[in-house]
Amino acid sequence: QVQLVESGGGSVQAGGSLRLSCAASGRTNCMGWFRQTPGKGREGVALIYTPTLSTGYADSVKGRFTISRDNAKNTVYLQMNSLKAEDTAMYYCAAAAGVCDLDSRYYNYWGQGTQVTVSS
Repeated sequence: QVQLVESGGGSVQAGGSLRLSCAASGRTNCMGWFRQTPGKGREGVALIYTPTLSTGYADSVKGRFTISRDNAKNTVYLQMNSLKAEDTAMYYCAAAAGVCDLDSRYYNYWGQGTQVTVSS
């Protein structure tokens, strides 16, 4: 069982930046960030493959968001720059034991979420 605790959400104006953190109690093959708004499904935003630190991003955030991890702290970060109103959502950290993909079905463990609100 892996426990995930997110932090770093908040409110910011469009064009601003936020950094989300996700502290994990164990190490898994893949870590991802997802977001969800009311009435919509969970959207994969970014992932990082633990063995190689390879990363992947949704087209909607490429060039603006950066995922990284600190192995010593077992923590994954999501640096979000040039934020837009449409980035407003609840953001979730997730961990996958197997396949590393932006499809939420592959993820076994989820954090409680942290709210990001971007005002235009």
